[in-house]
Order: sequence, then C-alpha cells, then structure tokens
Amino acid sequence: MNRILEIDENIVLRQLRLDDYEDMYNTINNQREYLGKWLPFVEFIKEPNDAKKSIESTIDLPEDKFGYSFTIRYKTQFAGMIGFKDTDKQNRKTEIGYWLSEKFQGKGIVTKSVKKLCDFAFNELNINRIQIKCAVGNERSKSIPKRLGFTFEGIERSGELLTESIFTDIEIYSKLFKD
Repeated sequence: MNRILEIDENIVLRQLRLDDYEDMYNTINNQREYLGKWLPFVEFIKEPNDAKKSIESTIDLPEDKFGYSFTIRYKTQFAGMIGFKDTDKQNRKTEIGYWLSEKFQGKGIVTKSVKKLCDFAFNELNINRIQIKCAVGNERSKSIPKRLGFTFEGIERSGELLTESIFTDIEIYSKLFKD
C-alpha cells in the first residue's frame, strides 16, 4: 500500500518506501549538525545503507506494531519525515514524530502535516489519544503541538538519550479525540 495524504497544493505526505533512503541519507548527511542537535538517530545514519536499514525496520513491522510513516514532500521535493510511532492499538493511542530539513523551515509544513495526521488517526485509524514529545529547549518543535491545541502534560526527566552520554528532558503534549 502506498498511501498519499494531500495537504495543500504544495505539501504532500507519501507513505515511506524503501527507495526513499537516498533522500533521507542525503538530507541527514548535509545537515548533520542541525538535525543532530535534537534527533538521536542522526548519529547512526553514517552511510546510505544505514538509512536503508532504518527504513526497512520501519516498513517491515508486523501488523500489530505497524505505524504509518510518511515522507514530507514540498513542491515534490523531499523535505523531511513524519509518522506514528509506538502505536498501541489496544489502547487506541499513538505518538507523532517528525523532522524537517532546515531549508523548508518556517513555511508551516510540519504544523499542517501534524494536523492532517491527527485527522487521519482520529477518523480513519480509530485512535483516541495522540501525543507529541519534544526536547526541552526545542522551541520550534514544541510550538507545533501548542499551535494545534495539544495539552501540555508535563516533563519526562531524562526521557531521551541524545548522544552516547547526554540525556535530555522531554515535554509531553497530548490531544484526545474528544478535544
């Protein structure tokens, strides 16, 4: 299945495919310092095959663990990625994770993409709770759930390992179907 979610005339979310690994690798490799500040997986994508393995691990999950992952396309160009992670189908909850190439920042791309994924999760996947986690200090990332009416729930202390020995606190935001 290759699901496509159209956001507007410029932005399309296309379900992640194995052949996206080169776009993923090239974007990460060209913006390693910028993306690596907040995204722990960046240090593990050292060559194109690492990106390929990362995508394989995402798209080859068993059905009960499967979560949709999408490339973000802006005017057909690869701009970043977005998707569901840690989906718990029994409890009807999921988390949205995202990242965007620096050159596409400031256009509302991720805000519109998260809004579309929330609609998709609530209306097509029967999800009741969506959460977004952002590192404390990542102002750009946390502005998205705030802008979309998510509720700030608190801080998970040392919730994410950024590098070999540096943990960061994580802000947790949630939105419920009834919201």
